[in-house]
Amino acid sequence: MAPSLDRQGYWGRPTSTLDWCEENYVVSFYIAEFWNTVSNLIMILPPICGAILTFRDGLEFRYVCSFLGLAAVGVGSWCFHMTLLYEMQLLDELPMIYSTCVFVYCLYECFKQENNISFIPIALLLIFSVSVTVVYLQWKEPVFHQVMYGALVACLVMRSIFIVTWVYPWLRPLCYTSLGVFLFGFLLWNIDNIFCDTIRASRQTLPPGVGVVTQFHAWWHIFTGLGSYLHILLSLQIRATYLKYRPKVKFLCGVWPTLHIEPQKTS
Repeated sequence: MAPSLDRQGYWGRPTSTLDWCEENYVVSFYIAEFWNTVSNLIMILPPICGAILTFRDGLEFRYVCSFLGLAAVGVGSWCFHMTLLYEMQLLDELPMIYSTCVFVYCLYECFKQENNISFIPIALLLIFSVSVTVVYLQWKEPVFHQVMYGALVACLVMRSIFIVTWVYPWLRPLCYTSLGVFLFGFLLWNIDNIFCDTIRASRQTLPPGVGVVTQFHAWWHIFTGLGSYLHILLSLQIRATYLKYRPKVKFLCGVWPTLHIEPQKTS
């Protein structure tokens, strides 16, 4: 995962503990990993739009935080891949833990009274986040972060499957689409890591426009960004259904899914 034939650019030598398979400073002197950087737009713009719509519909603030948390991950990842600096790496990786903790809280507290705040789960998730942060700052081992993040994602997967199996079966398509898209991105992430040398060699023989398609870490951003966005929609739809709202998925510009709450019918 540490490329050996990279160019030097505006941000100098990488100080991060990770350097991905995309060749550094090939597209731009100012962006270390161009495609890994711009692919984060899917984790920035749609979640901001989702946060605005959620706030406009008067839904609970925790879901606004979910969308903004995903956007924060996108911004942090943009800064990390643009610079490959250790400080920016933390700005990418630590918000992944914090935002996923928000996802966990929303999903595990979805069957409570409206605007109810459960302090024990908040305290436990806060302790977990602080502990991971302290350990990771001292022990700069990326695998530790990946395992902690994976544990949180596993909690989301188990809870989601339980809800769509036993409570709201009609939400299975959205649940499994979100999960499938995310796992496909995870598959591409692993391919990019394991077969980096082979992928890099293939790019030397492919036309530039085709070689871009082999930037699998960028695809990881796109698919996991979409999968995470769909998960927030799922969590929000579960909550809105439980509160007897009238949630409805609409497509922005006929393409991008958003959740709208229709006005309550008056008797």
